[in-house]
Amino acid sequence: MMYTTQMDAAKKGIITEEMKIVARKENMPEEVLREKISRGVVAIPANRNHKILSPEGVGEGLKTKINVNLGISKDCCDIDEEMKKVQLSIDMKAEAVMDLSSFGKTEEFRKRLISDSTAMIGTVPIYDALGFYDKELQDITSKELIDVVEKHAKDGVDFVTIHAGLNTATANVFKRNKRITHIVSRGGSLLYAWMELNHKENPFYEHFDEILEICQKYDLTLSLGDACRPGCINDATDACQIHELMVLGELTLRAWEKNVQVIIEGPGHMAINEIEANVLLAKKLCHGAPFYILGPLVTDIAPGYDHITSAIGGALAASAGADFLCYVTPAEHLRLPNVDDVREGIIACKIAAHAGDIGKKIPGSRDWDNEMSTARQALNWKRMFELAIDPEKAIRYRKESMPENADSCTMCGKMCSARTMNKIMQGKDLNILRDDS
Repeated sequence: MMYTTQMDAAKKGIITEEMKIVARKENMPEEVLREKISRGVVAIPANRNHKILSPEGVGEGLKTKINVNLGISKDCCDIDEEMKKVQLSIDMKAEAVMDLSSFGKTEEFRKRLISDSTAMIGTVPIYDALGFYDKELQDITSKELIDVVEKHAKDGVDFVTIHAGLNTATANVFKRNKRITHIVSRGGSLLYAWMELNHKENPFYEHFDEILEICQKYDLTLSLGDACRPGCINDATDACQIHELMVLGELTLRAWEKNVQVIIEGPGHMAINEIEANVLLAKKLCHGAPFYILGPLVTDIAPGYDHITSAIGGALAASAGADFLCYVTPAEHLRLPNVDDVREGIIACKIAAHAGDIGKKIPGSRDWDNEMSTARQALNWKRMFELAIDPEKAIRYRKESMPENADSCTMCGKMCSARTMNKIMQGKDLNILRDDS
């Protein structure tokens, strides 16, 4: 039996090879996974032209996935340097890499990314439009914007961010409701500017059916972008953010009717007490579609440390039901991240995702922690390093300050609680002050 997309196959009762791989990774029965994909609550972004992809599932009941943003810009256009970040991301087991390149002819980088990456690849086609056509934004036509989407799909991109929810009605809500940071989404601001300069409807909204046809052709997953995501905690959960979310919910149903998989993108910056409500609202208004969230950053005062503000929000969001976390690096708001920034961002995001999995009770999510706790109590340093989320850093810290007694660390020495309890529980002498071990 033939099928066009993963969702089409799922609705027809077909278990694809991608579904089999994801089911094994998630330790989930294939039929359970197929049923979730058929309802749209799980997506497997897998463009049929991405030949070396190792498929991943995003959505209900699955482990929280993480995405790494990178790409060339006018000030930093070294493709080889970006490819180092790509390889690092794959080595560190990030499930997705998103190419946010915004300068020049980006096709070379995008094609290298797709040919070399086993992780799923995302893009934001409107970033590429100015360089692709070598035109000012106002002069690019609706058709040309849609054509860039098809170009990315044909190249093998697994999911694309399309800001289709910023229609004229949403724009008018934005105009009537003052914000501190206006529209901070790069793609959203470009689209809003295009609409204002040309006095026209958002072409991604107006021609949404054409985009769905492209998605069917290549099995391209739509990541419905949040153009009106808040850029500071003051702007969170306001009228234009919620209006856009309602539009995205309507577009989700239209996509599912055409068997196109959908991921919903979410905020940005948000006070810590609003996170759970926002996740629940997005899931409700968008019919349980997988939820992809940037952070959220829980405070605006920490440039240089936004991988931390993001991880706090990401852990809470994942615990409340968010399915996909976009990493934030220490360089957020300051510059393009370097390789070390990318590493720090990935580690922080992986911690947040894992903490979220524990919170939403993903089967087996506590096993890793229990193994680490067992190794800690046994003072089994080798095993602790093997289990560490960043073994290199853990080993370096240990070597930088070696204790007199190998079964302790330089924080507590022979007063180590684990050492004390191990000896007492085994009926041994404690000998804290004596030189013998």
